[in-house]
Amino acid sequence: MAEQTNDLMDKLVALCKRRGFIFQSSEIYGGINGFWDYGPLGVELKRNVKNAWWEDIVRKRSDMVGLDCSIIMNPKVWEASGHVAGFTDPLVDCTACKGRFRADQLFTVRFLGEGDQPIHVATSDQDAEDAEAFCQVLRGKANSKIRRRIDQAEKKGTLKIDGPFSPMDRPGESLCPSCGGALTEARKFNMMFKTYVGALEDSSSVAYLRPETAQGIFANYKNVLDTTRLKLPFGIAQIGKSFRNEINPRNYTFRSREFEQMEIEFFCRPAEADQWYTYWRDSRFQWYVDLGLRSDRLRLRDHEADELAFYARACADVEYAFPFGTTELEGIANRTNYDLTQHQQFSGRDMAYFDDETKERFIPHVIEPSGGVDRATLAFLCEAYCEDEAPDEHGNPQSRTVMKLHPRIAPIKAAVFPLVKKEGMPEVAERIHAELKSAGLAVFYDEKGAVGRRYRRQDEAGTPFCVTVDGQTLQDQTVTIRDRDTLVQDRIAADKVLAYVTERLR
Repeated sequence: MAEQTNDLMDKLVALCKRRGFIFQSSEIYGGINGFWDYGPLGVELKRNVKNAWWEDIVRKRSDMVGLDCSIIMNPKVWEASGHVAGFTDPLVDCTACKGRFRADQLFTVRFLGEGDQPIHVATSDQDAEDAEAFCQVLRGKANSKIRRRIDQAEKKGTLKIDGPFSPMDRPGESLCPSCGGALTEARKFNMMFKTYVGALEDSSSVAYLRPETAQGIFANYKNVLDTTRLKLPFGIAQIGKSFRNEINPRNYTFRSREFEQMEIEFFCRPAEADQWYTYWRDSRFQWYVDLGLRSDRLRLRDHEADELAFYARACADVEYAFPFGTTELEGIANRTNYDLTQHQQFSGRDMAYFDDETKERFIPHVIEPSGGVDRATLAFLCEAYCEDEAPDEHGNPQSRTVMKLHPRIAPIKAAVFPLVKKEGMPEVAERIHAELKSAGLAVFYDEKGAVGRRYRRQDEAGTPFCVTVDGQTLQDQTVTIRDRDTLVQDRIAADKVLAYVTERLR
């Protein structure tokens, strides 16, 4: 199973590079870990995801407004939010290979084959699901002493998986998951990128690249309230870049150091917070379903009480089973009034809301749906990737790779082909292409190669419809439109193509 999922991810990454969805940042210089560039198809896909979110969350609702906050804010914002003191990860280093790992994302495989002091071998939670397979890998990395311990543990049945990993709490040796070398004790590592504002680079000019977009919304809560005259309940939405100095960026674009977030802070009366939390939890899950994540790989998981932050009343994650494991796409949390209370305390500004009807003053509670644009985009790519068969131009079955992206987020909505580059077919195809483009649709014109190969290229790009101008077009002004998923070809009037495509895109 692990080999199949790794193979799927390798194929997807290769397709994304080949077709221009995603490139490694600064690739000509060897790249830089944790940063990615979106190519011509990728930028359209990602923009369509953001546009779909903005249209559904802001433009279609009367209780939501938008915001665009600066990336660098007064550092006191991050003191109030707790990021300066608490936005840290426990970090361990390998003394041999110099690898660096987050201790709270490592588990341990314990070998109790001899003595009372176990040897802890750190591994990821995915590896820890199959300790036997991990031990097979470790045999080729670790020294003879460790190999003997593995053999003894397997014979006696004393191999055990623990977690989370903490060298400070557990006695015994701690070994690196990459090379079997010794791990250091865990130390705290702040994940915010530090910079300086102004001419001097000293403590008085320290600032941070924001690690999340939420605090900009909280800092502007009163400005929005005073200028829009909104009444509770209402929300403020924002899409923007965030930056986290991840210790170990991994899993393609899923965990990066630069990423985009789609966040809502929905302000409501305390007595209504539970009701709104349930509404947003279910609504945000359904949004992903509506855009194509309809398989059993998508799930909604409520947090247990011991998982909640100290200020949170409830939290749920929209999770997706990526090839590398099931993990969070979006979190929905009832944050109570913690954030506004913190900013009121640190700034000295009154964050209370005055209710004209009840004549009460109180600090609203907040429901926060927070999702990642890059994570959502990757999930849509994973869900869309498909290998099947389609007939070639001679009617013979041929394997194909197709991205079955929802038409609303597909980078190209339609491609237009002349069957051959003569007999007036290119002129008709160019007219149809121009009409679709003038209507604001992302369309593509292609007249190179056999039509079967042109179909394959558009299948890999995720294009829902391909329009072909052929010999019959010159006789009766009709064209064929091929559906990407069903492969059905409809014959319609050339002047009805725009109406046909726009109707199905809805």
